[in-house]
Formats: sequence, C-alpha cells, structure tokens
Amino acid sequence: MRSFLDTNILVYLFDAAAPAKQQRARALIDEHARGGTLVLSTQVLQEFFVSVTRKLSQPLPAAAGLEALRHLMAFSVVQVTPTLILLAAQRSGREMVSFWDALIIECALSSGTSILYSEDMQHTQELDGLRIVNPFRA
Repeated sequence: MRSFLDTNILVYLFDAAAPAKQQRARALIDEHARGGTLVLSTQVLQEFFVSVTRKLSQPLPAAAGLEALRHLMAFSVVQVTPTLILLAAQRSGREMVSFWDALIIECALSSGTSILYSEDMQHTQELDGLRIVNPFRA
C-alpha cells in the first residue's frame, strides 16, 4: 500500500529536540522505503529543505540539508502541476483547509496513495478514499 508523507514527518528525522518522534519517523520511513511504497511531492521536498536548514532548533548546515534532499529524491516524487494547484485551491475553499495542506492532499490522491501521514491534519479523516494518519498518536 503506497503512503504519502507530509513534510513534518521528514523533518523529525533531523529534530534532535524530539527524540521519540525522530525514532518513530525513522521507523516509518524505513518501513515504506524497504517496501517501495513511499511517496513525496516537490512541495514536500522544498518545505523539508527550508525547515531542516532554517527552522530547527539546531538547523542542519546547507550541505547536509542538500545531501538529505538528494536521498529523499530517490523515492517516488509527485511533480506539482498547474492542475494540482487548481484542484488544491478548490479543495481549500470547499473543505476549509489551508491551501498548502490541500495541495499535499491533491498530490497524495494523484499518486494513488491510500494513506497520508501527517501530524498537522485531522487524524483518521478520510478524503476521497485517502485516510489521514498521525503516526505519533498512540
């Protein structure tokens, strides 16, 4: 089963201030990487780089962030297109979610994933056959 990861899951890989979440994120990514079921988007990759090099309490040096980005680009990556942007704008208004969350949802749906792992969206919510799961909830 293919699964889409929101940016926050990836950022926890490098967040030493949250060791329990770091361990859970690593296990989740390892599991899906081994199974070839991990899906990201160009938006997630962009947000990831900015977050790990600028927003962490101990940001990565740019070179380390770039190396991590290169590794993540080996997974299946959905290219954000004008059509996905339009669909996200429509979903944002219809479902009252942020545009950026709506774009992640549209990318996940377009890639045929059935689960979207995110800490920022409503846990267990279902949208057009896509289930949102917060992997940090017990």
